[in-house]
Amino acid sequence: MQATETDTEAGTGIKTQIRVYLLVEDLQRQFAAYLGTPTRARGYPPYEGEHALIVEVSPALAIERVIDLALREVPGIQPGILYVERQFGVLEIHSANLSDVQRAGEAILAGTGNRPEDQLRPRVLYHDIIEDITDQHAVILNRNRQASMILPGQSLLVYEMTPALFAAVAANEAERAAPGLTVVDVQMIGAAGRLYIGGSVEDVTVARDRITEVLAGIDGREH
Repeated sequence: MQATETDTEAGTGIKTQIRVYLLVEDLQRQFAAYLGTPTRARGYPPYEGEHALIVEVSPALAIERVIDLALREVPGIQPGILYVERQFGVLEIHSANLSDVQRAGEAILAGTGNRPEDQLRPRVLYHDIIEDITDQHAVILNRNRQASMILPGQSLLVYEMTPALFAAVAANEAERAAPGLTVVDVQMIGAAGRLYIGGSVEDVTVARDRITEVLAGIDGREH
């Protein structure tokens, strides 16, 4: 796609590429709480039941134009994460009003000359269920977690995908499918997204299958 007039006026005319354009509706309790942890909530933390839009763009600094587009269209939208990493820029915005989130997203797409389907299609890299984890394993996992603790004897679901931000919708949908599970960690910024989810064998199996289903249903361009 050629750079739009908006792109050219905004800066050098370099096309802003949407890598991830992810609407996460009805944030579940644990995942919303995770987004509110100090390491992630560099802005306004979301609450259970709110709706979020998570966007990843390239070049990384184009994310500053992206947040400006969203805030000018919907001044009441709340930015939770604004992060410029080594290669990509990441923005999470949220609101209790789904239409506000959708309007902000439409402004981002129009202002950058993109469509939702211009995002990358998620690619599953790995997943596994480790049953009845040992106490030593639980201790070392809990030292590195950003969310809740996993306990010895629980089963551990690990799931890895790219782009990393798809870990967000994966975690939220896993919790929706199996509310009794424990969100241990969600790594959603970087080269790959990684989930650590604990619980019974039944719960983590339901979570794994739901994540696989959701990721398979997301449209986008190939990597």
